[in-house]
Amino acid sequence: MPLGHLHGLVHNAGRENTPVKATLEAINQMQTDGLIGKYAIGGAVGATFYLEPAATVDLDIFVMLPSAGGLLTLAPVYAYLKAHGGVEQDEYIVLDGWPVQFLPPGSDLEMEAIEKAVATELEGVSTRVMTPEHLAAIALRTGRAKDHNRVLQFVEHDAIDGRKLQIILARHGLTSKWKQFEQKYLAGNS
Repeated sequence: MPLGHLHGLVHNAGRENTPVKATLEAINQMQTDGLIGKYAIGGAVGATFYLEPAATVDLDIFVMLPSAGGLLTLAPVYAYLKAHGGVEQDEYIVLDGWPVQFLPPGSDLEMEAIEKAVATELEGVSTRVMTPEHLAAIALRTGRAKDHNRVLQFVEHDAIDGRKLQIILARHGLTSKWKQFEQKYLAGNS
């Protein structure tokens, strides 16, 4: 089921267990059971906590995984969720009709984003969401057109702390990418 607006699902008070709530409960249970470590919501859904809702087809969960002899694998996560009604589809596991992609951190930036994620509550379920500055830095690093648009939205909506963002960008070697982004998208908008 493609997501039109997260808030439309979140504010569906007529349903006791919406896809959002059921998905977050399953992820929290995996953490309790020791299958995953810390996690944080990222990507377009993470951005909706700070910006207007955007169309997206999946929920990106950046997750720390316990290592088995130095090897990281999502196989136990997928097996667990399939045993609890999840359906594997391409790179996703579909939970209650909602495609979820589990992403082990592929960089120090993503590991930091998980560590610094903000605790919040959604539909009565505790969860963690990346900070807007980390979401913007990851989008800038990824560099697709839709990522640049998201960074621009963060800037235009004053949803990021510029000082915090600059510290993150410097720490992760993204200052030159930011300067290129500024020249292309922000020049003359002061």
